[in-house]
Amino acid sequence: MEFEFSDEQNTIRELAAQILTGEATSERAKVFEASGDAYDKHVWSKLAEGGLLSIAVPVEYDGMGYSFSELCVLLEEVGRNVAPVPVLESLLLAGLTISEHGTDAQKEKWLRRLVAGEAILTTAMADAVSGTSSLPATTATADGDAFVLNGSKRFVAVAADADVILVPASVDGGVKWFLVEPGAPGVSINANMRMAGMTGCEVVLDAVTVSTDDLLGGAAADGAAIGEWIEERALVGTAAIQVGVSSGALTMTSDYVREREQFGVPIGTFQAVQHRSADCFIDVEAMRWTMWRAAWMISEGRPALDEARIAKFWAADGGSRVATAAQHLHGGIGSDVDYPIHRYFLWAKSLELGFGAAVHQLVALGKGMAASGPAG
Repeated sequence: MEFEFSDEQNTIRELAAQILTGEATSERAKVFEASGDAYDKHVWSKLAEGGLLSIAVPVEYDGMGYSFSELCVLLEEVGRNVAPVPVLESLLLAGLTISEHGTDAQKEKWLRRLVAGEAILTTAMADAVSGTSSLPATTATADGDAFVLNGSKRFVAVAADADVILVPASVDGGVKWFLVEPGAPGVSINANMRMAGMTGCEVVLDAVTVSTDDLLGGAAADGAAIGEWIEERALVGTAAIQVGVSSGALTMTSDYVREREQFGVPIGTFQAVQHRSADCFIDVEAMRWTMWRAAWMISEGRPALDEARIAKFWAADGGSRVATAAQHLHGGIGSDVDYPIHRYFLWAKSLELGFGAAVHQLVALGKGMAASGPAG
């Protein structure tokens, strides 16, 4: 495993930190939250101007052509600044998937617009009935040269503002992925929750007709393999954001306990505060190393589903502990929504549950070990 970041990765981190620190401020967050928008369009446009939406898009579609690891660098900075922009949804879950598995026509239609910041893409992995995208309850029935989709998806970030949604559906005992435009007849969207600062939606598909041109990768594509490919990257991408969130929360808390005085001394000199801060540091480091191991394996083209689940376990378990400790160490001000630490807590709890909580990852790992034994 390579332990050093490349010059390109460091440049991406520095540019992302410069843009997000300057634009995704606490004051800006208050303006965004009052606006009712699904995501922060101002910050998103700044990322587009800086070329950061092009990181993992192939060069022939106006992208930089970098790998999954470079996307994780950006995702970590998004989390560190709790910036409500759909980098995970648009760039990773949808954009990277179209780059890897889409037809030439699908790439041409969506990737250039994504790079320019002119299109929002998202993915509807969570079925309202089935617990897995590998065999969704949402169905697709062949109808001549088209398919008819029926079902319901939940926890779909920025679906109401998306230009296209990647939807898995069961077809003849298997699964295929479809590119569904939210404005198509039969699609209804209910924006009913907040997910890591952005709007999450329920998407209902009632006899939605999609052409074979909107079958991701064409008729020969292996939908089950695509689903596993996306799952690996969804788990690690979520972990990358959580590493940033937890790092940001710990930095903010460390600054606070050095300045906040009690009994004439900073509370950071109290042994109990130091111990709890040290526990947070250990959790963040465990999250960081398991996440980067999984990201490196994916970038190297190696199977990494177990490593992705390990990374997501630590992101969920450790991220929850760090968020709780950070809020507690802030005392009463930690519950004041006018103070920014509450955003880190809310993001951490959302990311903890996204794509399966800690227990879900342990169950999946345990099933794998029971079937084949632990890796040697």
